[in-house]
Amino acid sequence: MQRIGVFVCHCGSNISATVDVVRVAESLKNEQNVVFSADCRYMCSENGQSLIKNTVKEYGLTGIVICSCSPRMHENTFRKTAGEAGINPYMVEIANIREQCSWIHKNAAEATEKAVILGRAAVAKLNRDFPLTEGESSVTKRALVIGGGIAGIQTALDIADAGYKVDIVEKKPTIGGKMAQLDKTFPTLDCAACILTPKMVDAAQHENITLYTYSQVTNVEGYVGNFRVTIKKKARYVNETLCSGCGECTLKCPSKKGKNEFNMGLNNRSAIYIPFAQAIPNVPVIDTEQCIKFNTGKCGLCQMTCQAKAVDFSMKDEYITENYGAIVAATGFDIISLDKFGEFGYQMYDDVVTSLEYERLMNAAGPTGGHLVRPSDGKEPKTVVFVQCVGSRDIRECGKEYCSKICCMYTAKHAMLTREKYPDTEVYVFYIDVRTPGKGFDEFYRRAAEQYGVRYIKGMVGKVYDDGEGNIMVRASDLIAGEQLTIKADMVVLAAATEPDKTARTLGTMLTASMDTNDFFTEAHPKLRPVESPTAGVFLSGFCQGPKDIPETVAQAGAAAVKVVGLLSKDSLKSNPCTAISDPVICSGCGACKNVCPFGAVELAEKTVLTERGRETRLVSVVNDAVCKGCGACTVACPSGCMDLKGFTSSQIFGEVDALCR
Repeated sequence: MQRIGVFVCHCGSNISATVDVVRVAESLKNEQNVVFSADCRYMCSENGQSLIKNTVKEYGLTGIVICSCSPRMHENTFRKTAGEAGINPYMVEIANIREQCSWIHKNAAEATEKAVILGRAAVAKLNRDFPLTEGESSVTKRALVIGGGIAGIQTALDIADAGYKVDIVEKKPTIGGKMAQLDKTFPTLDCAACILTPKMVDAAQHENITLYTYSQVTNVEGYVGNFRVTIKKKARYVNETLCSGCGECTLKCPSKKGKNEFNMGLNNRSAIYIPFAQAIPNVPVIDTEQCIKFNTGKCGLCQMTCQAKAVDFSMKDEYITENYGAIVAATGFDIISLDKFGEFGYQMYDDVVTSLEYERLMNAAGPTGGHLVRPSDGKEPKTVVFVQCVGSRDIRECGKEYCSKICCMYTAKHAMLTREKYPDTEVYVFYIDVRTPGKGFDEFYRRAAEQYGVRYIKGMVGKVYDDGEGNIMVRASDLIAGEQLTIKADMVVLAAATEPDKTARTLGTMLTASMDTNDFFTEAHPKLRPVESPTAGVFLSGFCQGPKDIPETVAQAGAAAVKVVGLLSKDSLKSNPCTAISDPVICSGCGACKNVCPFGAVELAEKTVLTERGRETRLVSVVNDAVCKGCGACTVACPSGCMDLKGFTSSQIFGEVDALCR
């Protein structure tokens, strides 16, 4: 027979301000098998933990019910306390009387009554609980980082420096990500390449890091500590081990009409190309759609030019399968398409550019050698208008509801650099609000406005149009002055909203990681576990989790690396015992559970079972406890009712329902 102790938490005034916790404790004394019930100011405190341990010893408790906050907050704390007191950790039930009760009710009587009911349901379930034992699984001492931007590079370096092997998978021909395209970084105006390139070199030369560039993850199987990942390494048609990076092949290539992706399509490149001067690996890649050899069978000048014999038109895509103990998503970001923002004239006028295109125009390694000129005629602009929040904080379907976070600062940077290099150029910035929350950010913005004479105007641009004489006109509102403005501009720069990389959703599906409605990876807990995914063994680094600048990205990369190192340092892991279980006697082998399992934990296998007709060998469901996450999808899908979930069996759930309906 169970001997149950009930502990009701005040949680300061979070619970007790609405719920009469003393009455709740008194009411639950009368429930079946409850031998102790009391309230406590803070159950999660050291005093609260001591109360549990002392009560277990004094009353000989076999299970405990904690009426407190969400189990997401302190379930592990109370389970650990129970274990230390000699109770099976899975004989602990938590009634959430904070988030589900006190925080959502204003009426104290209603809140108290509901708290009693929730506590009663927890007691009823505990009466049907049974001890569970955690399993163990080994840990592969290798990590995978998906994405080779600054987030992925920093994460990999920190893990590798701790002594563990790391693989970086980058879909582009080189690592570096978006940061490699930047000119300066705010608020210190450091040269982006100067601080990024050493990191890229360190990653390439580190003995514990393997780079898979021009590659992508195609399949992920397994579970925390034992992931099995398939990587598709696309054919470069240039042998990396033979190539010296001399670049002769790129100079000799006669096909030079490809749009240069690194320069945002502002100039052309050859069919065989190295993305940028500091690219790592410094090995060309052939664009087969543009290459004359692949399209007509003729040419081949690059192969004839290459003295190292590195160009190989017969190369094929490779598939590499590797085992990993942990996976880090660092897929980065992109800017949204401006196709649906016709009012800004982006598709119509060459001199209306995005901020990233403007970045390349100002970069010394860019298409114009750092000399700012209008794309339409190559002349220096005399008036530049910056438009903030294009698609950000936009409730329309074409935009994003969230703030992209970095736009205010990089626009201030662009405006400041423009005025510094070209003092005679007038610079206007139209904004909704200026958001500068980082260290030194507000001072940086004020320098742009006060020291460099950038004209900040609170208001939105309504339309960008041609006046019929080839001039770009910007029609906007000045909300502070209460008037409409029309500015003749030589260039218009749009601070387009950011969004997760297009591959994020596909990758999230493979990793069975949670995603929000904007395709950002969802963290396990927004405050306490910000770099962990709800999927064990999957960690988050950089912009893939939400908008952030470079310092924040590097900080999160380091945090993710620490979590990975903590995982890889263990020889074995405890597995969740709350897994699905199949009753082979009533299993029909239909496979519905296998089809619905998102983790691939269920398989069909032949098994000998004892039935009323005697021993039979038939196809039945078998659950891999190491892979199962206890989501319960199979229990719902099973038509014969043979699937159940340990810790949440049908009997336990019905016990709760009966208590709720009393």
